Order: sequence, then structure tokens, then C-alpha cells
Amino acid sequence: MAQGVEWESPFGFREELEVVVSALSSNGDALAIGPDPRNSWVIVAPFALPGERIRVRVYRSSRLHSFADLLEVVSPNLELRDNSRIGCKYFGKCSGCQYQMLSYESQLDIKRNVVIKAYQNFSRLPESSIPNVLPTIGSPLQYNYRTKITPHFEAPPKRARQTESTDASTSRPDWLRIGFNEIGKRTVLDIEECPIATPILNEAFGPIRKDIIKNIWSYKKGVSLLLRDSVEPNSENKQATSNETDNPLQEEEKHICITDPKATVREKVGDMFFEFPGHSFFQNNNSILVPLTDYVRDAIFPTTPKQSPDQCPTHLVDAYCGSGLFSIMLCSHFQTVAGIELSADSIRSASHNAHLNDIPEGRCTFRAGDAANIFSVVSDFPREKTALIIDPPRKGCDENFIDQLVVFRCKTVVYVSCNVHTQARDIGMILGKMAKRADGEEGRYVVESLRGFDLFPQTAHVESVAVLRLI
Repeated sequence: MAQGVEWESPFGFREELEVVVSALSSNGDALAIGPDPRNSWVIVAPFALPGERIRVRVYRSSRLHSFADLLEVVSPNLELRDNSRIGCKYFGKCSGCQYQMLSYESQLDIKRNVVIKAYQNFSRLPESSIPNVLPTIGSPLQYNYRTKITPHFEAPPKRARQTESTDASTSRPDWLRIGFNEIGKRTVLDIEECPIATPILNEAFGPIRKDIIKNIWSYKKGVSLLLRDSVEPNSENKQATSNETDNPLQEEEKHICITDPKATVREKVGDMFFEFPGHSFFQNNNSILVPLTDYVRDAIFPTTPKQSPDQCPTHLVDAYCGSGLFSIMLCSHFQTVAGIELSADSIRSASHNAHLNDIPEGRCTFRAGDAANIFSVVSDFPREKTALIIDPPRKGCDENFIDQLVVFRCKTVVYVSCNVHTQARDIGMILGKMAKRADGEEGRYVVESLRGFDLFPQTAHVESVAVLRLI
């Protein structure tokens, strides 16, 4: 390609063409090379699989690639595609899910490949430093797992207000759509139910929709709704009597839908309870949280004859601790646990949750860290007996945090990430900085294991867990 023409698409707006899918991107889109003589350009389209011949229509172009709507799968990949698996009538239009036509085993394999490619392309590590990526851990629930959804809608447009009916109508106006983004468009797709959301959220969504339709003319601007699945506070608690807790036939706790961002949401993970404001972050697939936290625990305490009991970690630092999920779930395995957060609201929620779960005073504490010197609040922890859990937001860790981590130099680091690409970048930076300052006495980190977790079945998203060990 000639220099300076990488923004000049060879495909016109709304041009239709047939292409063969070469691969999937990390967000689940199909990637195809344009046909000769325009094969220096990539076509990006949704809901197609490698090996399939598809007909698409271009709607937008960018550098070296164009985005297109999928019009038809001309030749399906029958080894992968089985449309009878699709569990949602909106699939193919809604932007929420990408993989409902795939077997769950295929979804997990694809997500493992995302982790592999992320470390190949973003870590800047030699192949010898990257361990074989382990098979992706699947979610116990593949549908009805999502405990939070945020459907949205727009206020009545000016044109509709000019013909506004004064009658209270129970029918939805044609222009009103309450749901999620439509794939490839800036419009809302009207949705009456979401099969990946928990049953309690779908039950609540129907009446919420009816109320919006009834009162739509009172809205002056668009609204993003919040629906969160919550254990009803008084349905089960830690103060239950011994007779109640010993009864194997005891009724399960009642769930309710929380819609107020300021209201308290309660989730049960294993035997522990967590409470936090509706607007706060908490993992949205409750069914996989016990397997995830158990895996992190086992990574910190490997069952290997090489590690004697006196070598096991006694202290845990939970950075980006949020409402205290890892700190509280793993607390019983450590003498001392410290959760660190920059957010004062998160510190309050985490401290409340420690008390809610009857954790002994002083065993699990939550401390506000200064971004410029975040590990100063745990400076008394013995480094050779300390494990560190990192669970940052999608943007990953900044270089200042990584510099401090390298200086802190604890025995084990478990990096949990919702963005494997920034995780790979950060892991590469950690190992690179360790190599520059490593000496015979202080040692260096190695990547002991890499593994994906499927927190969002039917979608392209994959969580990644990397374990670093000081040697």
C-alpha cells in the first residue's frame, strides 16, 4: 500500500460484497481480507465465524479497515455454527452477545486464544517467559447469570411531542425503544427480556417497561436504568439460629430487584455476604465467584512438596479491593489481610462487609492508600510471607503503581483482570523492570501460570488470571 493512503477506503459507503472470514477479533467481530485487488484492506463484521463466506454491507471506514453489517452467511462453518443453540430472539441485532451460535466448549477455546494472542502481542515478553495458557474456566451458569443490567431509552423527540396524545396509553409509541444498543448503530433496540440476566431481573423489567410507557411524556431527557439482583436483607443472615442453619431443607434466600443507585445491594458468595451501593462495582456473574476466588487461593497456596508450611504466605494485600471480595473470601487462610483502595466509599463498604461476616477485629482491615505511595500502609508486612492480589479496572495499572510493586517485591502476585490486553502489557512491564534491578539476593518474578475465566458466557469478554512468583 502506498504511503499516506491508509485512511482511503477502497470500499464505498453501503457497498455490498462477499468475503471469507479469516479470524475473530478479541471483541468477537469477524475479520476478513477484502477481495482482489482490494486485499490490503480488512472488513470487520459481527456474528460470523472463521471459514464462513459472508455477504456484508459497508457502513463506516477507518484506518486500514471498514466496518460492515452482516447481511447473509452464504457458506456457514457447520463445525462451529449451530443456530439452534441461540437462546435469545434479539441475537443478531443486540450488541450484547456475540457467541450464542457456538457450543460452550468452542466459546471457551476462543477465549483461551484471546489470552494467548494478548500475551504474544502486548506483553513484549519472549516466548520462553510466557507459560502455556491453561484452559478457560467456564461459568456454572451460561444463561440467567448476569446480576446487573442497564437498559436505557430516549425521551420523546420534539416531533413526537407536537402530536402528543393526552390519553394515558398502555401501548408503546413506535419511536420509543427501551433496551440495549443495536449492533453497528447508535440506536436503542427495544428488548422485553434478556436471557443472560437473572430471572429476578427479567421479572422486574416487564413492570418497569409498562411504567415507562405509561409515563413517557413526563421524561425530559433520556434515562439509563439500573436493575441489580439482590438478596433480600432479612431473608437470610449471619445471625440465623443454629436450628435454621442446620436444617438442610431451609428455604433459599429470597431475591429482589434493586433499581435505586443509592440503595444497598446484598450478594451471597459461598457463605459470605457482601453489601454495597447499587451504583458501585461488583462482579456481575455471581455463579463463578466461588470458583474464581478458590482458584486465586489455590494459586497462592500451591499443593506442591517444594513448599513447606513455614514457607506459606501469612499476609495478604488486596490492591484495588473494592467491596472486599477477595480479602473476605480468603481471610481465613491468612493471619493478616489488608485491602487497599483509593475510594473512601469502597473502604466503607469493605469494612462493613468484614463486620457483616463476623471477621475478627484486626484480622482483615481496609486502608485508604495514597496513589503516590500506595504500599506504605502495609510497610510492616513481611515481604517473603506476603501475597498480593491486583484486580484493577480495564485500563490496568499505571506505571507509578508498577514501580511501587517492584520495590515492594512480595513473594506471590496474582493479577486478576477484566482486560487481558492491559494485563499483558502490565505483566511485561513488571518483568522488565524486575530484570533491570534484579540481583542474586532479591530475585525476580516469573509468570507461573495464565488462565482465562468466563464471567460473561455468550459474549466475547474473558477475565484473565496471571500468577507471578518470586524466584
